[in-house]
Amino acid sequence: MYGLVKYGNDADQVKLMEVPIPTSPSAGFVKIKIMAAGICGTDIHLYHGMVEPIKAVPPVVLGHEFSGEIVEVGEGVNRVKVGQRVTSETQSYICNKCIYCKDGFYNLCADRKNIGVKLDGAFTNYIVVPEKNVHVLPDNISYEEGALIEPLACVVHGIIENTGISAGDFVVISGPGPIGLLALQVAKAEGAFVIVLGTTSSAQRLVLAKKLGADVVLDIYKDDYKEKISKVTHGYGADVVLECAGKGQSANQCLEVVAKRGKYCQLGLFWSAVSINFDLIAFKELKVTGEIAHKPSAWERSIRLIRNNQVDLKPLVTHSLPLIKWEEGFRLFQSREACKVMLIP
Repeated sequence: MYGLVKYGNDADQVKLMEVPIPTSPSAGFVKIKIMAAGICGTDIHLYHGMVEPIKAVPPVVLGHEFSGEIVEVGEGVNRVKVGQRVTSETQSYICNKCIYCKDGFYNLCADRKNIGVKLDGAFTNYIVVPEKNVHVLPDNISYEEGALIEPLACVVHGIIENTGISAGDFVVISGPGPIGLLALQVAKAEGAFVIVLGTTSSAQRLVLAKKLGADVVLDIYKDDYKEKISKVTHGYGADVVLECAGKGQSANQCLEVVAKRGKYCQLGLFWSAVSINFDLIAFKELKVTGEIAHKPSAWERSIRLIRNNQVDLKPLVTHSLPLIKWEEGFRLFQSREACKVMLIP
């Protein structure tokens, strides 16, 4: 079989290569035939080279957002079975000894090894993962939608578990990419009034944000977004701001429009140091949170949101391409011509 492999530490050292088909799963593991795998910003980051905070261990098959069908199970597996449609959490190894693992925050384990980064991932035909990581897909979604449960779990962890949104809150989301559009739907499910900020180059994504329930969408280059946010919030500013663009400019804009004693959550990744006016955190007495990855409870809540039709994943999948056209998929993602691109083995 073939896999999209990061074969060196430098930029562009990624290519489609022949890789071994995984052997029968050992005790406690399952083998999954991959049906769809989504391109994530982390994959793009690794494609362009490897710097902190996320470094791969080449050679490694990329890809960590996926869904598929169980084709084989190891000894002792009894919670799932062959033939089920599933997705999986991304950590294939944690120490189970540190305080983070013991408290259920395995995402913060220093020894955590994720698929698609330190262990072979999903841009291929088959993958073997621990049974405990596997989640059965709701009947009301496709494989392509199922591959989006992983980023949805990240959003749920950041917004609901780490930050908190209450019914009636004014929420501003900066960045209408896949994470921002998922954050929009989670915030609406919590009962918030949501304003989405984007740029002229993301005009189509702003249109999609409106269709997915945004109360207001604003182009920061065309609209006086500060004035409009002030008017909507009666001069106070947003109760919660969610930075989903991963840009320093966006972060500062969020700090400017958040209300005193409001909440700022960092969902996007900058991938390098940025200049932020942190004095505003003190002057406004803000609560600042972030997220990295997810925990099991976030997956469980994400699946409930999907089953209850409170989150619609289908509109986010704008392109599905065969794995052999991965370069086109990466280009579409980086150029913002696509929202979410799925690679189909």
